[in-house]
Amino acid sequence: MALLDDAIEASGGLARWDRLKRFTLHLSIEGMLFSRIGRAGQFKDLTAEGSTRTQSVRFTGLTGGENCGSFQPDMVTIESPDGQVLRTWRNPSVAFPDHAKDPLTDELHLVFFCGSSIWNYLTMPFLLARPDVEVEELPPCQENGQPWRRLRAVFPPDIVTHSPEQIFYFDESGLQRRTDHDLLGTRVAHYSWAHQPFCDIVVPTLRRSQMLRPDGTVIAKPVLIDVEIFDVWFE
Repeated sequence: MALLDDAIEASGGLARWDRLKRFTLHLSIEGMLFSRIGRAGQFKDLTAEGSTRTQSVRFTGLTGGENCGSFQPDMVTIESPDGQVLRTWRNPSVAFPDHAKDPLTDELHLVFFCGSSIWNYLTMPFLLARPDVEVEELPPCQENGQPWRRLRAVFPPDIVTHSPEQIFYFDESGLQRRTDHDLLGTRVAHYSWAHQPFCDIVVPTLRRSQMLRPDGTVIAKPVLIDVEIFDVWFE
C-alpha cells in the first residue's frame, strides 16, 4: 500500500526498524486525565525502557523517583527502586475499567494506560505493517489548509491499544500527524508533531490528545494528554 510504504520510509524504513530490539525514552506525560485525579506530575521527567518487538515498558522515576512501574499485557507491577515488587495486577487488559468515571485513579491503572500508550506511540507506523493488522487507505482530507492522507487500521485482540479501530493521518512528507480513536469512552484526536531523528528512526517528540465533538471538530481545551519526549535511544 503506497501510503503505508511512504509513512514507514519517512520514519526510517522497515529494514532499519527490524534491526532494533529495544528503546529507552526520557519523557513527561501530563494532561487533564492526570490532574483531575490528583496525579499531576506523577509521570513527569521519567525514563521508559521497552521492547520494540513485544509490548513491554518499564518506567523509572514514578512519583518523584520513589517507584518504578512495569507494563506487559498480562501483568502490571509497581516496584521499589531496588526491584522489590510492591503491587501486582494480573491480566489487566481483561479487567481495565475503560468506561469508569475516573479509571486512572489507581497507580496500577496509570502504569497500564501509560505503558500501552507509549509503546503504541513509539512503534507507529511500523506496527501497521504487521500482517495481522488490517489497513485500508481512505480518501485524503484537509487539516488547516494542508492535505493529509489517511489510513484506517483495525488491530487484532492481542495488541493492547486504545481502541481496535483507528484512523491515522499523514502529512505530505509521510509523517504521522494525527490519530482518531476512542480513549476511555471518549472520541479523541491525538496530534503528533516536532519530529526528530533518533538512531535513524524519526519520532514525533510532542503529542497531544483532545476531545472530538460528534461532528468531528476538535475541542481545544481541556487537553487530555500531553506528551513530551526529550530523548530516545534505540538498540
